[in-house]
Amino acid sequence: MEAFLAVTAGILFAIGFYLVLQEHLLKLIFGISILSNAANLVIFATGRMTRGTPPIIPETKGGLSTSFANPLPEALILTAIVISFGLLAFLVALAYRSYRDFISLNPNVITNQTNRPDNDEEPSES
Repeated sequence: MEAFLAVTAGILFAIGFYLVLQEHLLKLIFGISILSNAANLVIFATGRMTRGTPPIIPETKGGLSTSFANPLPEALILTAIVISFGLLAFLVALAYRSYRDFISLNPNVITNQTNRPDNDEEPSES
């Protein structure tokens, strides 16, 4: 099962890098989202997928006597999902604003429009 998850994560990383290298802001956003999902899958796969009891210590016992599931990868993944959702929302808002201001989602066109001499704002002397 871990080999399948490793191959799937590798494919997701490849797709994500391919999309990040494209010249379109929405493809860049989708690529970053896919890269974060691939990273979550890698964290999940390295957490040693074993069956075990939940890591809850009963009050009557002094400790865990049986094997238990490792809760750390799941906690890291949940945190990463929240962070990647916030990043995705910010990037979508940024792409919307770029399209509204520059009528383009191509980063090269946006860079060329912002570097034109007629866009330089001179401070007013008043």
